[in-house]
Amino acid sequence: MNGAVNGPVNDRAAYRHWRDVPTRWKDNDVYGHVNNVVHYSLMDTVINTWLIEEAGLDIHEGPAIGLCVESRCSYRASVSFPQVISVGLRIGHLGRSSVRYELALFAGDTLVAEGDFTHVFVDRHTRRPVEIGPPLRPAMERLLLPSPPA
Repeated sequence: MNGAVNGPVNDRAAYRHWRDVPTRWKDNDVYGHVNNVVHYSLMDTVINTWLIEEAGLDIHEGPAIGLCVESRCSYRASVSFPQVISVGLRIGHLGRSSVRYELALFAGDTLVAEGDFTHVFVDRHTRRPVEIGPPLRPAMERLLLPSPPA
């Protein structure tokens, strides 16, 4: 995610959903900063919380589930407990059965990390890809930024 598709990663206005997440004491590693795996956990938590609360995903009984097939994170600055991380979420691509979420993590005005997750939605039982339909698709479309002019 180099920012070429939907605007620069450090442009907060390019993200349609925000959630503040406090760091925890256990997030620090022996070097005194939040360990790299925590960044992934924060992104995964913000995505799934949004899917449940805003997009109506039923993680227990729904017919479809989202499987992460790819993820990436680029680290830009160090952060330590007890800082609060503001996580911005947008959708960079929405396909028939897949979606790529793009995220930016900020501590105050400092970009800490940016990354993306790709989910493929599959049938809960067969694990075969299924079309993303309501209520998920309309909610996802609200986070999808317009494509740049050709």
